[in-house]
Amino acid sequence: MSVEILQQHKVHGGTLSYVRHQSAATGTPMRFSVFMPGGAQGPVPYLVWLSGLTCTEDNFTTKAGAYAYAAKAGVAIVAPDTSPRGEGVADDPAYDLGQGAGFYVDAVQAPWAPHFRMESYVAADLIAAAEGTFALDGGRRGIFGHSMGGHGALTLALRHPQLFRTVSAFAPIASPTRCPWGRKALGAYLGEDEAAWAAHDSALLIAAGQARGREILVDQGGADSFLAEQLKPELLQAAAAEGGAALTLRMQEGYDHSYFFITSFIGDHVAWHAARL
Repeated sequence: MSVEILQQHKVHGGTLSYVRHQSAATGTPMRFSVFMPGGAQGPVPYLVWLSGLTCTEDNFTTKAGAYAYAAKAGVAIVAPDTSPRGEGVADDPAYDLGQGAGFYVDAVQAPWAPHFRMESYVAADLIAAAEGTFALDGGRRGIFGHSMGGHGALTLALRHPQLFRTVSAFAPIASPTRCPWGRKALGAYLGEDEAAWAAHDSALLIAAGQARGREILVDQGGADSFLAEQLKPELLQAAAAEGGAALTLRMQEGYDHSYFFITSFIGDHVAWHAARL
């Protein structure tokens, strides 16, 4: 798989690369960033970061403040774009559907189905491109994300447990079948059959026992304006109790939904994953 390195920057003793490659899943060029810690001997463990609505591969890279912690822990971080983009790729005027809002599912409905296959992209093409180009240890791979990306991290870890040894999230959309963002996106991408939606709802998957015994770390800001209507972390908590997951839900009072929240606790998440990888 051909990967084109667009930019490279020295940061915290390591190297940050912006890259582009052709994805079979989306049928489009896709972009992602990779931080590689300096001084690593052999393949290193790594984390896949999934961003939220409206984001690209650049938001986490420039705003999260993660790389000093990753360098200290000897962990790499791969951050993909949130959707296919470009000429001929379907879009919507709203911020919560279409380009920048792939929701980490494989669409089956028109006009989204030809390109919006973000689950297959992350679970196959992204991993192949990253590991085929950089010295990453595929046996020590974790995943985390924010908001829509928190939903993606949780559901992909539960749906592909063989791929991701660890999982955490910031302010995830806990149950997309039970919030406006999720119902809109899943309805558009997957169709009207709500039974199909349940396979992409982390709270429902956890309640069904698919995370039994598995550790999950979630941070949620107490002053998040989306907390009650869209995020609903209490549904994760109830699901973990029902399904036997080892969920640690930390309510961080006074914090909102922004990257100011993420940068305040990203070091905890990187260290948490590193200790388990």
